[in-house]
Amino acid sequence: MSLKDKVALVTGGGQGIGKAIALRLLSSGMKVALAEADAEAGQEAEAELKGKGPVLFVETDVASEADVRRVVELTESRFGGLDALINNAGINMVKPLAELTLDEWRRVIDTNLTGQMLCAKYAAPALKARGGAIVNIASTRAMMSEPNTESYSASKGGIVALTHALAASLAPDVRVNCISPGWIDVSAWKKSSERRQATLRPEDHAQHLAGRVGKPEDIAALAAYLIGPDAGFITGANFVVDGGMTRKMIYVE
Repeated sequence: MSLKDKVALVTGGGQGIGKAIALRLLSSGMKVALAEADAEAGQEAEAELKGKGPVLFVETDVASEADVRRVVELTESRFGGLDALINNAGINMVKPLAELTLDEWRRVIDTNLTGQMLCAKYAAPALKARGGAIVNIASTRAMMSEPNTESYSASKGGIVALTHALAASLAPDVRVNCISPGWIDVSAWKKSSERRQATLRPEDHAQHLAGRVGKPEDIAALAAYLIGPDAGFITGANFVVDGGMTRKMIYVE
């Protein structure tokens, strides 16, 4: 068995990790729908990726129930079904707690966490019909934090818990797993108006046990594996992909 001719919906697929995942899946023979809130990024990604295989961009705010319902319906209509959902869309917010507004908190939670629930809810019937799989993208921020990241860290921690809840609720028809990336340099995967050369220092690479900062391709490879037939006995799991950073003990000398 392979991924050839299967169908995936990738949220936040217009740039960054989502775009890398979309490219990997297209290269594996899949048909891919890109749900992307940034129309410029989505249109550009669709144009760049169409040479790799069947691809569809749908402008989508995953925090909108109507948008989520629409993108799932359009994906099924265009490609005839759905085999995999990659819940990748997300936004960040770095702001002192005293200055963080409730609306800002809700926007991050609604996009990063509620958006994944909505996508799973509306994709589930199609995924069940074809024995599909979901991969949620969280972050190592679910397990560790820098200051002023309350909304982002809370949303990512929620995704890890949402993953095992969905795995239980959708079993045995749909497998649900989670990837928690660490430091992934997405400089070259941004839309062209924001694309730039990476400015990584030797010390940035050295603080990882793997000896380097991560690449979007690292996450894409695991996502492709997790939705594939070789991962058939894996569900409810969270995979930390961070070059070993969260396992490295750090003492100030």
